[in-house]
Amino acid sequence: MSSHITIVIADDHPIFRDGLRRLLETEPDLKVIGEAGNAPDAVRGVIELKPDILLVDLKMPQKTGLDALRDLDALRDRTAEVPRCKPILLTAEIDVGEIVLALHLGAHGVVLKEAATRVLIESIRTVMAGGHWVGNQSVPNLVAYLKSQMQEVERKKFSLTPRELDIVSAVVAGLANKEIAHHFKISEDTVKHHMSNIFDKLGVSTRLELALFAVNHKLPLKDIP
Repeated sequence: MSSHITIVIADDHPIFRDGLRRLLETEPDLKVIGEAGNAPDAVRGVIELKPDILLVDLKMPQKTGLDALRDLDALRDRTAEVPRCKPILLTAEIDVGEIVLALHLGAHGVVLKEAATRVLIESIRTVMAGGHWVGNQSVPNLVAYLKSQMQEVERKKFSLTPRELDIVSAVVAGLANKEIAHHFKISEDTVKHHMSNIFDKLGVSTRLELALFAVNHKLPLKDIP
């Protein structure tokens, strides 16, 4: 068995691929065994070369890195011969929705392209050890992470601020405006201002409608004692 962690790099910029390969191969345990300039070639490279890690650009032209993950996921469902390599997405910016989708599709990591080399190298070793990585840190509990991120997606979907979400949680818990003001140490006028904004954003007109909306849309409510 080889002591190297074998890697295929998929990115549409040859200069980036070359620079990344040179950086990775300064590490004695990392070895780049293939490169691809698009998602279909990335999938073929994984099938033919059987790498441990696929480093794939999230936003390649024509087909994106997510398309590569979808293709690999479909192939894995059809045959056991497709190697279960661990994909890590490289991206210029992190979007919560894309992170959640990527992890659901089988990505083991998401790393910013601007991150320090040591972060990428640490992410590769973490993933090879069975963990997951997002941004600049290891994710010890993937299920808990996905749950928290999905809640954040839901909150942002309706443009609720963290304070407005606090108010919604209090309304669902049955608190009146005066009790909400006391709980969060704000004035009743401030509570009324937040309530007005919440009603406008969610298209509801009563506290009951607000509570039902929050429950039906599974907004990330907080525990209010």
